[in-house]
Amino acid sequence: MAKVTKDTYLQWYELMVRIRRFEERAGMLYSQQKIRGFCHLYIGQEAVAAGTISAMRPDDRLITAYRDHGLGIAKGISCNAAMAELYGKSTGCTKGKGGSMHFFSKEHNFYGGHGIVGAQIPLGAGIAFADHYFNRDNVTICFFGDGAARQGALHETFNMAMTWKLPVIFACENNGYAMGTSVGRTSNVTKISTLGEAYDMPSFSVDAMKCETVHEAVLKATAKARKGEGPTFLEMCTYRYKGHSMSDPQKYRTKEEVEEYKKLDPIETTLAVILEKKYATQKQIDQINSKIDKEIDECVRFAEESPAPDDSELYQDIYAEVDYPFMTE
Repeated sequence: MAKVTKDTYLQWYELMVRIRRFEERAGMLYSQQKIRGFCHLYIGQEAVAAGTISAMRPDDRLITAYRDHGLGIAKGISCNAAMAELYGKSTGCTKGKGGSMHFFSKEHNFYGGHGIVGAQIPLGAGIAFADHYFNRDNVTICFFGDGAARQGALHETFNMAMTWKLPVIFACENNGYAMGTSVGRTSNVTKISTLGEAYDMPSFSVDAMKCETVHEAVLKATAKARKGEGPTFLEMCTYRYKGHSMSDPQKYRTKEEVEEYKKLDPIETTLAVILEKKYATQKQIDQINSKIDKEIDECVRFAEESPAPDDSELYQDIYAEVDYPFMTE
């Protein structure tokens, strides 16, 4: 395993707490009807975001499904821009037009946030193809859920990505349930990583409740992709502590099951390592927590005080004007 430094542990802890506090506040604001529409929280899955980002370069690309707040923040979208987007304000990361499911930031190489199940899988390969075509050494990591692993587009994409040796990492965030349906009820194949073996794609199951194992797996996969050796498929075995969305009554799983997984809380286990190794004192940890609490308070204030999009914005950002040299009037 690659050596993980004190600074990395502290970065993991701070990022995971930032994501957790943001999501907790988003859930509260949703219940107050200040946030409308669909809202899928990332609580419990923070180690996936933290371990992935520490193993990527800032200019690498990331694309995901609609449970996108945590990964968007990890990739560099500010809490201000994220919360404003949930509020539908013009200062949001997609100018208030995308909402919870459609975060996007070209500046931070974050390409969504996609509401159609599995739609981002071929798109992720397409982004990687562009880097491959232009001889850039960037890597794309494409996230999707265990439900999306059953989509036909996955198989078409896996075949093309391996044939062309694209610099892409396919990462299935397997939290055990596609909405309210357990993995075992959707397929005979419950170890999702085995799906890549049909294409001779290197495929691994990863304990994604730990930043260390996620970091190590992504680091190896990015190194392989940069050398032109093609894609890797990582099954990120994780768990969400909240429902599929804010409207989910969660009747398909027991409270005892959730409590068992809470014993694996990545924030708590990372904090335990930090304190055991004396990477920080409790006072320093308290300072990090206090800083993030203020940051979350500020992002709510920012969102509430930001203006709504102007009516003139309705048809903006829909089409792009492109001049093709072969086109004539």
